[in-house]
Amino acid sequence: MKTSLNSLIIALAIVATAIIFSTTFANRNKASNSISVTGLGSKNFTSDLIVWSGVFMRTNQNLKDAYSELDTDRENIKKYLVSKGINEQSIIFSAITIEKQFAEIYDENGNRTNSVFTGYKLTQNIQIESNEVDKVENISRQVSELINSGIEFYSYEPEYYYTKLAELKIEMIAQATKDANIRANKIAENSASKVGKLKVAEMGVFQIVAQNSSEEYSWGGSFNTSAKRKTATITVKLDYEID
Repeated sequence: MKTSLNSLIIALAIVATAIIFSTTFANRNKASNSISVTGLGSKNFTSDLIVWSGVFMRTNQNLKDAYSELDTDRENIKKYLVSKGINEQSIIFSAITIEKQFAEIYDENGNRTNSVFTGYKLTQNIQIESNEVDKVENISRQVSELINSGIEFYSYEPEYYYTKLAELKIEMIAQATKDANIRANKIAENSASKVGKLKVAEMGVFQIVAQNSSEEYSWGGSFNTSAKRKTATITVKLDYEID
């Protein structure tokens, strides 16, 4: 009786092993009966929005005089920009920051002995956001005219953006999907197969870099703002069944 029971257990184990093996084999064949391809979408474009900013400042021992001088500078800067064709509505001035300045006094051994108040430093930022990219770009290169007029003005590099990124991205996804489909069909053709149903579609990283540059791509996605002319790229990964 015990021998018969052991034989039955062994037989069931053999059957179970056979079922597991056949299922694994079938799943392996099913998994290998597919193809994975990556398509690329790329588009060159020119920025249609510019953001340019700068900062100007005044220093005076009398706070009221410092305010007055800064107010004069602000009005002169505004008049200058408007005379260059900038819409006054696109000129934004920040709040004024005030900093007390001190000169450190040291003894003959290099030890600080005292500090003397030298005045108030008032600083204000200006920013221009405009669709007139070329015009603002040219003005940003001519700020020496403000400096020559006696204004302590520091200009930052313009930043360039594109307001139709959503539409551009959709167009590029379609391009990348088409590219991936062509690749899949070519691979299937060379292996005497046919592309079947789409199983999985995954969008890759969206990148924007300067045109014709050696700028590196990033796994997290690059977003260049320093170049007016840019190149956008996107990848799409497709998994197809193969017949």
